[in-house]
Amino acid sequence: MSASTAFAPASIGNVAVGFDILGQSIAGVGDRATVQRIDEPTVLIEAIRGCVRGLPTAAMQNTAGRALIAMREALELPFGFSMELDKGIALGSGMGGSAASSVAALVAANALLDQPLSMAALYPFALEGEAVASGSRHGDNVGPMLLGGLVLAAHGRLLRIQVPDAWHSVVVHPDAVLETRRAREVLQSNYALAEFVEQSASLALVLCGCHRGDADLVRAGLADVLIEPRRASLIRGFQAVKQAALAHDAMGASISGAGPSVFAWFEDHASAQAAAASMCAAFEEAGLASQAYLSPINGPAARVVA
Repeated sequence: MSASTAFAPASIGNVAVGFDILGQSIAGVGDRATVQRIDEPTVLIEAIRGCVRGLPTAAMQNTAGRALIAMREALELPFGFSMELDKGIALGSGMGGSAASSVAALVAANALLDQPLSMAALYPFALEGEAVASGSRHGDNVGPMLLGGLVLAAHGRLLRIQVPDAWHSVVVHPDAVLETRRAREVLQSNYALAEFVEQSASLALVLCGCHRGDADLVRAGLADVLIEPRRASLIRGFQAVKQAALAHDAMGASISGAGPSVFAWFEDHASAQAAAASMCAAFEEAGLASQAYLSPINGPAARVVA
């Protein structure tokens, strides 16, 4: 093959209690990258289309371009890549828009290698791309995009966390933009030791609950005491949207990634669907139009589509 197209799904970063290390892929929305193998030892971005305008086409300043550069350099490839991006995820949405471009480009380029790598082996290259957008190398978005579903990204490893197939998530994206760098700036403050202890206990409960398929354990732990209190004021209508999810018996609800999207977990599709309408209504009352995305928590992984 001389060209390949790949799709990478959106994601929920942090999943409330796993800041920068826990994420979930989302079905139904994502980015596409079409990559062509070229003789020149370089990376070129030929076009960017879709729901995002004004992204840099210089490869080193583009998340997907930087990821491909990292792959070329690490593998010492004698050839290069040209790429076209079709954006389906808005930037500043809290749904992993920058990460999806990186992952889609890498998966497409990987299919053009003489000896393709495993999805997990693409992880360090995706982190290089993520750093362009957020200023840090965190795997809570690229990890679930590469492996699918709920993924723990810690100490250079990606671990898929299986959950019951019936469990579903809702992500509601309001018509607003919250840049990741700005959302990270509000976290530059002091934290109490007791907060770290509580958050660690909550993460342990959520992971144990997922492993056992025990919704009560997840419900007991899926509450963010570190990040959410510092970011909630950046999202108009957040508390009302969260309460709308909890009123439909959500296992928990919080900010998706850096925001402004809000996510919630449910034990079945019907509950998630009912909550989605109420969450959108809460955003509407705050003066924001929004769109809801329903997905199994065991969401899809990035894949070659052409």
